[in-house]
Amino acid sequence: MEAFPAASPGMTELATGSVRVRATARLHFGFLDPSGRSPRPFGSFGLSLDQPCTRLMLERAPAFQVSGPERERAEHYLKSIAASCGVMHTYALHIEEAIPPHAGLGSGTQLALAVGSAFAALEGLDLTPQEIATRLSRGSRSGIGIGTFTFGGTVLDAGPYRGAVPEIIARVSFPEAWRAILIFDPEARGLAGDSETAAFEALPDFPESEAEALYRRILQSALPALANQDFTTFCAEVGHLQEVMGAYFAPLQGGPYVSPAVSDALAWLANQGVTGLGQSSWGPTGFAFVSSEEASETLLAGLRSHTRTGGLHFRLARGRNEGAVIEINPQKNR
Repeated sequence: MEAFPAASPGMTELATGSVRVRATARLHFGFLDPSGRSPRPFGSFGLSLDQPCTRLMLERAPAFQVSGPERERAEHYLKSIAASCGVMHTYALHIEEAIPPHAGLGSGTQLALAVGSAFAALEGLDLTPQEIATRLSRGSRSGIGIGTFTFGGTVLDAGPYRGAVPEIIARVSFPEAWRAILIFDPEARGLAGDSETAAFEALPDFPESEAEALYRRILQSALPALANQDFTTFCAEVGHLQEVMGAYFAPLQGGPYVSPAVSDALAWLANQGVTGLGQSSWGPTGFAFVSSEEASETLLAGLRSHTRTGGLHFRLARGRNEGAVIEINPQKNR
């Protein structure tokens, strides 16, 4: 297990061509104080995935041009980060691919950090992901998206403190052999924005004793299990955290999971003996950990047969142990 300070992708030279950024989705396993009202509010645990991803390209242009999926949000982030730095240039931004929005996979934070990092690289500004997140109002509760963008792997954050974005206090690589089955419900949508804020305000206090117990379990059991590639223990701890989160948030989402179809798929997986499963953030995306590619394919085949009329679709993902990729492409001589 490793402790990490804040870090930056380290771009400081002015780019005269274009910048490409690739950032990947994350799973959010849960908060350690989901009410956010204890002396250590929130605090969260999660994992960087190798897919789905956000890919974009930024370059200077005579006028603002933004194209591709999530272009309105991306344009807002680009104009906001430029204004916050006092930069008046105009750009062409193309979103080649975007993490599905409102699916519980951290799409907003990854898009914001990708746009902000591309801007910083193009303008030669040494902005850390934490600084970009602050300028773009991301990471007010969870630092998992910032941590996975920066480092990859499985990360634990300490929660926000005095208005600062959460600090990453531990990071462990995810075993190469393990897989995550992702369960998507395109007809459902997790909470976000104002509705998410209102939901947190309506929730009751979370007992400090339970928050401390969750901290101990993550630090003393889940993270060491990862480091030792102890699949059974890691899955048991993720499953426990998910049970606690599901019970706490159930009044706002109609049960432990927001999507009945995803809930049914997870129940089927549980009946097959899978223990490391749940809903990422507000969902609706579900996940289930499997110890190998071969076992994953077998479970996926059965899951597809079980849910053939449920409107769900699936992906088999790996953990990603590296942060976002930022590439500067110098302008070619003509």
